[in-house]
Amino acid sequence: MTSPTALVRRFRFKSLKLRMAVAYVGLFAAILALVLLLAGNGIARFGENSATRDLAANARVFDEIIRLRAQQMRGSADVLSRDFGFREAVATADASTIESALVSLRERSRSDAAFVVGLDGSIVGSSEAALPPVAALWDALDGGLSHGIVEIGNKLALAAASPIEAPDTIGWLVVAQPLDSAEMQRLSKLAAVDISARVVRARRLPPELGTLAHGRVVESGDGERILHHVSALPALQQGLRPRLVLDHSLSDALAEYSGLQWLLAALAAAGLTLVVILSWRVARTITRPLSALDEATRRLGEGRDAKVAVTSDDEIGRLGASFNAMVDAIAERERQITHVALHDGLTNLPNRKLFIEQLDQALARRRGDTRLMVVYVDLDDFKVVNDTLGHPAGDALLRDVGGHLQNMLEDAIVARLGGDEFAILFGDLPPTENLAALADKLQGCFHRAIRIDGQQVDASASMGIAVAPSDGLDGTTLMKNADLALYRAKRDGKATYHFFEPSLDEQARHRRQMELDLRLAIRDGGFELYFQPLYSMHEERLKAFEALIRWPHPEAGMISPADFIPLAEETGLIIQIGEWVIREACRQAASWPGDLSVAVNISPKQFTSPNLASVVLSALASSGLPADRLELEITESIFIANVEKTLEALHSLRALGVRIALDDFGTGYSSLSYLRSFPFDKLKIDQSFVRDLTQGGNANAVIRAITTLADALGMETLAEGVEDEAQAEILRQEGCHQIQGYLLSKPINARAVQAYIATITGEAADQRLRA
Repeated sequence: MTSPTALVRRFRFKSLKLRMAVAYVGLFAAILALVLLLAGNGIARFGENSATRDLAANARVFDEIIRLRAQQMRGSADVLSRDFGFREAVATADASTIESALVSLRERSRSDAAFVVGLDGSIVGSSEAALPPVAALWDALDGGLSHGIVEIGNKLALAAASPIEAPDTIGWLVVAQPLDSAEMQRLSKLAAVDISARVVRARRLPPELGTLAHGRVVESGDGERILHHVSALPALQQGLRPRLVLDHSLSDALAEYSGLQWLLAALAAAGLTLVVILSWRVARTITRPLSALDEATRRLGEGRDAKVAVTSDDEIGRLGASFNAMVDAIAERERQITHVALHDGLTNLPNRKLFIEQLDQALARRRGDTRLMVVYVDLDDFKVVNDTLGHPAGDALLRDVGGHLQNMLEDAIVARLGGDEFAILFGDLPPTENLAALADKLQGCFHRAIRIDGQQVDASASMGIAVAPSDGLDGTTLMKNADLALYRAKRDGKATYHFFEPSLDEQARHRRQMELDLRLAIRDGGFELYFQPLYSMHEERLKAFEALIRWPHPEAGMISPADFIPLAEETGLIIQIGEWVIREACRQAASWPGDLSVAVNISPKQFTSPNLASVVLSALASSGLPADRLELEITESIFIANVEKTLEALHSLRALGVRIALDDFGTGYSSLSYLRSFPFDKLKIDQSFVRDLTQGGNANAVIRAITTLADALGMETLAEGVEDEAQAEILRQEGCHQIQGYLLSKPINARAVQAYIATITGEAADQRLRA
C-alpha cells in the first residue's frame, strides 16, 4: 500500500514553472466550479423568486377583481333597493312584486341568485338553487358587511348586500354570482402568468395548505414543483371560511432559464482553456527573476546592500523596482523611528532618553578639571496659559521657548523632558567659568515678551542646577540633584534659580519620610484637634471655638501644622485630612452646651474637591450637630482659579445651612469684589493689623474701615491674634464683634474644652450677680 508521503512525492513537480502552472489552473478550475455552482443556484433562486413574486402579484389582482365585481353587484342591488315601489313591496310583504323585481335583477346583473332577507328572519328570493339559511347571514348583514362569499346550492358564490331603508332598515337585498370552475378559469386568463384559481372552504384544503399562513406562497409537489398562494376571502355566510387558492407551475417557469445555464458552462470551458495557456507563460516569465529577488532578500536580512537590477518595465520589473523602493523606505523608516524614539514630537528637541544618553557621553568624555552643568527648567504658571488660552496656545508657547533656547544656546544641548519641563546641558566648562553668570545668562533667555494668538504670555522659569563632578559623577545622580535644586527654586519664588546643595538631598529624604508618616497618621488616626475660643465682645460671652489640627508624632513629638500642612497640600493628602477634621470637629461640638459653634478651616485644594458638600452633610448627619453651629473658613486664594465655579460651590455650602467666613481678610488683592459676589457671614481680620494697633500708624483706621464695611453688608467681624487688653479695647471701640487670641486662651485639647466652658460660664454668672 502506498503511503501518504509517497503520494506527495509522486505529485511534487521538480519544476517551479510547472508547479505554478498546475496551481494556477487548479485554483482557477476550483473557483470556476464554485462560480458555476453559485451562478446556477443564483439563477434558480432568481427564477423561484420571480415566479413567487408573480404569483403574489396575481393574487392581489384576483382580490381586486373580486372586490370590483362585488362593487358592480352592489351597484345593481342599490338601484333596486332604493326604488320606492320595491321598498313599498318589501314593507307590505308583497311577495309577487318582490319576486318579479328579483327575477329582473338576476337577468340584468347576470347573477345566479337574488333574494331579500327581512328583519323578521324571512327570506324571499329568486334562485335555481337552495338559498343559504337566514341565521347564517344575519350577523354579517346586521354588522354592515357589504359583500362576501355565500353558499348557493352547495356551491360558493360571491354575494353583495344592499340595505333596504324606509327610512329605517327593513331588510337587505342580496345578489349572488357563482364562483365555479368556469368563472375562475375565465378570471385566470386575465393573469400575466399561467395560473389556475379556485375558491374552496378552508376545511377542504389539503393538509399542506391548510396550515399555510394567509398571503404566503409555498411550494409543493414531487415530480412537478407547484407554487401555491392561499388568501382569505370575506364571508357573508357564517361558518364558510372561504379561501382563494392560486397555483403556478414552478417547473415550467424555471425551464426558461436552462439555456442561460448551458451558456455559462460553455463560457467556463473556454475560460479554463485560456487559463491553461496563459498560466504556463506567466509561470515561465516569473521564475527567472525570482532567484535574484531571493538572493536580495537574503542580503537584506543580513543588513547588507540588497537592491536588484531592473531589466523590464512589466510587473516583474515593477516588482524589482518596488523591492528597491522598499529597501530605501525601510532604511528611512528606521532613521525616522530612531529620531522619534529620541526626540520630542512637539518641539523636535531631544527627549529625556536622548538627553540622558548625551549626558552620559559628556561625562565619559570629561577630562581633567573641566566641569559639566545640568540645568533643570520648569516654566512658571504654565497651567494658567493652558487654562486661559487653551492647550494649542500652550503647545505654541513650548515650541517658541524650545526654539529660542536652541538659538540662544548654540553650544549647549537643549531637551524637553515632558510637560513644561526642559533640560539644558553645558559641557567642557573650564574651572574658571563663572557658573552664576552663566545661570544669569540662561535666566535672561526667559525675560522677553512672547505673543500667542495676539496675546502677550509670560514665560518666566524656575531652574535647578547641578554641576559635575562636585554634585555627581553619573547622569542619574546629576538629574536627581538638579530636580531637587529646582524644587527649592520653586519654593523660593518664580523666575529664579538655585544650585544644588547637599542639604537639599537631606531635606528631600526628610520630606519623603514625612509624607510616609503622614499617610500612616491618616490610616491610624494619629491626629488630634485643639480648639481656640472665639469671644463675642458685643454679647460679652463665649461664642465659638476654632478647630486646629495637631500631629503628635510618636518619635518626633508635636509637629507644627506649618511643617506638614504645605506638604499635605502638595501631595493631595490634605483632602483626607480635611475630611477627618470636619467630621471630628462636628462630633466634638455636638457635645458642647448651648449654641456654641465650631469653626473649621477649608484649604484651597480641599475646597476644589467635588464631594466637599457631601462630606459636610455627612458629618452633620452623623454627629447630630445643627448646620448653623458649623462655620467654614476659607481664604481669598480659592477665587484665583475659577471665580464662577467657586461661587457655585459656596452657594451649595450655604444651601446646607452652614456659615461661611472669609479668613485673613485684607491681605488679598480683590477682597471687595469677592464681598460683592458672595455674602459672607463673617470677615476675619488678619492678625497683622491687630499687632499694629498699639504701635501707632493707621491700623486703627484700617480696622474701622473693615468693621464699617462689614456692618453695611450685614456681616460679623472677628479679629485674630489678640494678645492683650489694650488691643481688645481698641477693637471694641472700633466696632469689632468678636476676638480670638492668646488673650483668651492658647489652643487647648478636646478634654480641656469642657473645663474652659465651665470656667467662662461661671465667671459670666459671677459678673451678673455682682451687677
